[in-house]
Amino acid sequence: MNERKILIVDDEAAIRDMLRVALEMADYQCIEASNAQDAHSLIIDEKPDLLLLDWMLPGTSGIELARRLKQDEVTATLPIIMLSAKGEEDNKVQGLEVGADDYITKPFSPRELVARLKVVLRRTAPKSESEPIVIGSLCLDQVSHRVSINDQPVSMGPTEYRLLEFFITHQERVYTRSQLLDHVWGGNVYVEERTVDVHIRRLRKVLAIDSLDYLVQTVRGTGYRFSIKAEA
Repeated sequence: MNERKILIVDDEAAIRDMLRVALEMADYQCIEASNAQDAHSLIIDEKPDLLLLDWMLPGTSGIELARRLKQDEVTATLPIIMLSAKGEEDNKVQGLEVGADDYITKPFSPRELVARLKVVLRRTAPKSESEPIVIGSLCLDQVSHRVSINDQPVSMGPTEYRLLEFFITHQERVYTRSQLLDHVWGGNVYVEERTVDVHIRRLRKVLAIDSLDYLVQTVRGTGYRFSIKAEA
């Protein structure tokens, strides 16, 4: 049996059964909850590796639970896949904005669910501490907190390092300034959103040593994204 534990949160027993069977066939451990309160208790006690969370729940909604989890530093890194019959783009955006890692619209096939779950788990899995993260000429060592470009050490401030570490482990997603403040500075620290821009500029200046500043991209009207694909 896979050591990965998945918490299924849905108020419909038939849906939970279908999800559990599909996941157990793929060798995942499953635990279940029918409401947000029970789900939160299981998250604290069982420490699942991923949360499959239905949008519509009795009492506290799935979207509200996701928001609370992402605002609590104890549960902020728990990967969440939202499940919903709501397919409208605004709902998807809302789900992703509160911190969900993926959004799957019902009805969906068990095969699609398992495939997307594997992607999220792979993307959110902590890197092995013995493995530096390498992108082209850029190398970030999470053990020593050192960054090098073309095998030459580069100097950067602690905030720039944390920004780079967050970006490099959360590629291809757009983050607002507010989300970056929560993830990099911490939810209990009061910092003006424009401070993010200052540190982004400093980080880009370091990356520009080897023309890597394109990796940190401005998404107009939204925030920033780290991408190895050059902007069009």
